[in-house]
Amino acid sequence: MEFQYIIVDPSFKKHIALVRLNRPKELNALNLQLMLELKSAFASLDEDDEVRCIIITGNEQAFAAGADIKQMENKNAIDLLKIDQFETWDQIRKTKKPIIAAVSGFALGGGCELAMTCDMIIASESAKFGQPEIKIGIMPGAGGTQRLTRAVGKALAMEMVLTGKFISAEEAQKAGLVNKVVPEEIYLDEAVKLANEVAMMSPISVRLAKESVLKAFESGLQEGLYFERKNFYMCFTSEDQKEGMSAFVEKRKPNFTGN
Repeated sequence: MEFQYIIVDPSFKKHIALVRLNRPKELNALNLQLMLELKSAFASLDEDDEVRCIIITGNEQAFAAGADIKQMENKNAIDLLKIDQFETWDQIRKTKKPIIAAVSGFALGGGCELAMTCDMIIASESAKFGQPEIKIGIMPGAGGTQRLTRAVGKALAMEMVLTGKFISAEEAQKAGLVNKVVPEEIYLDEAVKLANEVAMMSPISVRLAKESVLKAFESGLQEGLYFERKNFYMCFTSEDQKEGMSAFVEKRKPNFTGN
């Protein structure tokens, strides 16, 4: 796969793909072309049986410092409706493989929203998260008011969205937005370590479990419990379930094949 604004390595590590945002001069600002490239890359990686987990990252200075304002400043509501840029975000969210964001530097506006679209976040000590759209006369539009509130609670989300305040990686972890904070020089290595743990598991079970966790944010308790139960039963149609339980009984390491 060849792209202009991202670099994709589907075999970065065994069963792990790496997607790197690559607009360093613009602090990886998310223009429309970059988002379309991400949509295409994730769709392709989702169909690759060798890939069991995806890491998305930027560079040490910025994961992504927001949307590309130059592309947006002269647009009106009808223009944005026709472009339908958020359809791309919806498609990324539908990726079945687990996605880990490895974040260093700025994750602001659309960059923070992109990180929150992922399933887990590993942050370097230099990472800063924020939704500063209010400072330029708009508001978050790619999930910033919804996912941030679910992650950190109403009070902090309201403060960040209404003032444009940034929070540090440590604050983000304490608030529940980030899984782990590590020194800048090892943040990608730490994401790989987490991805390795996920990739060792049964791909079918991982997919069904991810779906079930996400359902908790999109439904009431009873509907979520029903969905979880259905996916639990589905696990028992797989060869990996037989292998996993046999390995447990036989006191050996399971060999999951994704079947």
